[in-house]
This record gives sequence, C-alpha cells and structure tokens, in this order.
Amino acid sequence: MMPEPAPADSRRAAIRVVMMPKDTNAMGTIFGGIILSYIDQAGSVDAHRFAKGRLVTVAMREVEFHHPVRVGDLVSFYAQTLRIGNTSITVHVEVEAERRLGGCETTKVTEAEVVYVQVDADGRPMPIEQGRGG
Repeated sequence: MMPEPAPADSRRAAIRVVMMPKDTNAMGTIFGGIILSYIDQAGSVDAHRFAKGRLVTVAMREVEFHHPVRVGDLVSFYAQTLRIGNTSITVHVEVEAERRLGGCETTKVTEAEVVYVQVDADGRPMPIEQGRGG
C-alpha cells in the first residue's frame, strides 16, 4: 500500500551538509546554485518513497533566499511530499542553517516546491504505481 503524503505538520530530514569553502561565491557566502542542487536532491529522497522508476525534475517553485548560508554552517534540508499525481510528485523542501561558528542559532534560509515526473527508459512520463512506498 502506498503511504499517503505527509500531514501538513510533518517533515522528514532528507539530508544534512556542512558547507565548505569550495562552495563560496565572491561575497564569501555559499552559492545559491549549491543550495538549489541540495534542494533537488532532498526532494528526490522523499519522492523516491512513492516512485519505483526514474524521476526527473520538471519544476522548482517559489525559491527566495531569506538569509545567506556561510562556510561552516550545518544545513538541513527537510522534505515533505505534498501531492502525488498520475505521473508527478510534488515535494516541499525547507532549508535551515545552523550557525555553528559564532553561536548556535538556527535560521530558515529558503524553501521550495519541487515537482518530479516518473519517466521510462525513453524519458516519457510513466504512471506512478499505486501500492508502492516505504
């Protein structure tokens, strides 16, 4: 039996990463593109609970950076599946940075909705089988 999408107040820790100097931009903060890449990965971790095939990212919605991410921050990516369609899965990803240098505050950095589509070997959309999940 396929699990239902998570209730509105639940989220899963999908990945956690310590930001390193190699990921910085000219301003000394972490590149937004690095964070976007991790958002995509975190969302796919949750989406794969519902899909048995290959998933491709088709949209990333409403990404707005509220605070910078710094070298040394422990960044947590929380995922919550919102909707499961015939071929698509929409996952909400919330990103928090734990400021490990100079204190231990946790700050919400950004969030996004990511839409994945399950595809076959030829890249065509493929139905998500009911009764799958974990």
